[in-house]
Amino acid sequence: MKRPFLFIVSRATGVVIAGTALIAVTYGLVRLAYGLFLPDIQADLGVDAAVAGFISSAASVGYCGGAIVGFFIAARHPRLLVAAAGASAVLGAAGMAGSNGVGTFAASAVAGSLGAGLASPGLVRLVGRNVAAAANDRSQAIVNSGTGPGLAAAGILALVLLPDWRLAWAVVAVIGVLATAAVLVLDHAGKAETTIGADAAAPDARTLPDLPSRSWFAHHARVIVAALLLGAGSAAGWNFGRTLIVEAGASDETSAVAWIAIGAGGAAVIGTARWLASRGPRAAWTITTLTVGASTAMLAVVPGALIPSLVAFAAFGWAYVAATGALIAWTTEIDPERAPSGTALLFVVLVFGQALGAAVLGVVAAGAGLVPAFIVGAVVTLAATVAPMRWRRAATPASAPTATRATG
Repeated sequence: MKRPFLFIVSRATGVVIAGTALIAVTYGLVRLAYGLFLPDIQADLGVDAAVAGFISSAASVGYCGGAIVGFFIAARHPRLLVAAAGASAVLGAAGMAGSNGVGTFAASAVAGSLGAGLASPGLVRLVGRNVAAAANDRSQAIVNSGTGPGLAAAGILALVLLPDWRLAWAVVAVIGVLATAAVLVLDHAGKAETTIGADAAAPDARTLPDLPSRSWFAHHARVIVAALLLGAGSAAGWNFGRTLIVEAGASDETSAVAWIAIGAGGAAVIGTARWLASRGPRAAWTITTLTVGASTAMLAVVPGALIPSLVAFAAFGWAYVAATGALIAWTTEIDPERAPSGTALLFVVLVFGQALGAAVLGVVAAGAGLVPAFIVGAVVTLAATVAPMRWRRAATPASAPTATRATG
């Protein structure tokens, strides 16, 4: 009899792979695939643009609600969060597949987006207790990069299955069941909670107070501003990227390929995770946000040129996903024990920034056109690069143990 799979692939590696798959489902295949499938959904369900925008906004609120729940309980109940994340994503995808009206579809879309908000903080804790401290930053970046493969998979599903969007969502639901089960089975649940990226002598998560101290929030102030600005600036690419190239003459098939390019760029974070982790969160943030801004500006300059546009989409996907990984590394450096809560906070701010950016850039696009809107988005992203430049690693907040950050 052959040795079981776990003897061939280590448990830590298995958790990283399964966690990456769960992020791919909750983010790339459920939360962010809504815009990709929307034209066919509108045709079948009679959803107009205003209602579609309302559903998108409600889904963002659902995401933030899930992340806020994660902020409070991730350190103590990560398995519960991961199970709830998978269940929300699966029920949301299945509900959208089987919806017979706008109301059912909207409720299912919100439920699916809730799963993404729950997944990140829970997985930060599970990955942290299953991998070696020295590999934590790299492993967290790889899991977080699951958004990229998920987006690429969504684009492939669109090319193969659309206009049958219901079957596409059904396939996503099945993948979600498998990914969630894999994470929960592979997690070494019996292992004592250990400090993420810190010494084994650090206090157990269960000894932490319910809420972070004021100093914890103060240490995150500049990072919060930076995350808000990145969210606002990146809203140009996420909300209007496909529209920009379609208006410039691209076909529906080409726009789907552009979505795949974003996903491929995000997936490339897996290959660059070690390199970025070795440079620390501040340098990684500078590199990635500059790239988001440059690719957004490039799309404004060459929206009708196929190859340059695809390169810009791929660069945008890589840089955005890598930047979110830098946020995880940053909050881990500030306070390792509170890393799940810090991740939840920063991701809520990021999504809130996207909501604000979408509204403001939409007004700019309506009045001046999409190209000026993309230029504004690039400038705001540059501000995200500059915002935390004076940030220096301060004394560790009182709630966290003294720890040495472990990057390769």
